[in-house]
Amino acid sequence: MTGPLVAVTGASGAVGGRVAARLTGAGAPVRLLGRDPSRLPRLPGAVAAPPAAYGDADAMRRALDGAHTLFLVSAHESPGRVAEHTTAVDAALAAGVERIVYVSFLGAAADATFTFARDHWHTEEHLRASGVRHTFLRDSWYLAGIPAMTGPDGVLRGPAGEGRVSAVSHEDIADAATAVLLDAGTDHDGATYDLTGPEAFTLAEAAEELSRHTGRTIRYVPETEQEAYASRARHGAEDWEVTGWVTSYEAIAAGEMAVVSDAVPTLTGRPAANLADYLREHPDSYRHLLPET
Repeated sequence: MTGPLVAVTGASGAVGGRVAARLTGAGAPVRLLGRDPSRLPRLPGAVAAPPAAYGDADAMRRALDGAHTLFLVSAHESPGRVAEHTTAVDAALAAGVERIVYVSFLGAAADATFTFARDHWHTEEHLRASGVRHTFLRDSWYLAGIPAMTGPDGVLRGPAGEGRVSAVSHEDIADAATAVLLDAGTDHDGATYDLTGPEAFTLAEAAEELSRHTGRTIRYVPETEQEAYASRARHGAEDWEVTGWVTSYEAIAAGEMAVVSDAVPTLTGRPAANLADYLREHPDSYRHLLPET
């Protein structure tokens, strides 16, 4: 194993797990971080750190001791997420980490329509102010979310209007992140990469693509803001979480998710997957939408 030690957070998740596997496959020394080490993947050459939650400064500092680079996957949404992120960043600096690659969100800004994107902006600002070498990977919506958010009734609903979204696959995010992490130089320092698919589509167009793959009619039903809050109230989630769900669609309507970037092909050397590609390669993602036989 050669190269600087990379600490990977969220290694039991969809992004962190893929990145960890790619890094170890490339021969990089990797340390896996998580709150529950028993959930971490078993990868040849990877070492699991002691349990560490983002908000536990001492545990994070111990887990990161000796690491050169931190791949920081954002924490689960919560009212205290920014505080968790800043605690993790400060712990990394105290442990001597020299470089942080942070998974942010497309359109992150203090006044972003999507409320969770504001958390990412505040985290980015903390990283900038810290002086540590950093790179921001601003992911768009996940392509996996398109079929996942479509109900068994064949309806994809939300207040997205006729806005467009440049959704991206987990695989493309992981490949792009791995390329940045394996580059030991300084070319990526201070860079912000918008990780998107190759096209921006409306949710009505997404429904048409789902229809082609499932063999049944999938519809997009645009909601008003009031209808969106009402339709999600039955889940019993807290107000801040429901607001995040609703504003994620409203960000599409506002045009904040329509950016199409060439970052994925530039970093990986191959085209990014579009929705048709994703559905063709992941038939299990829409199994719940298939007509009964």
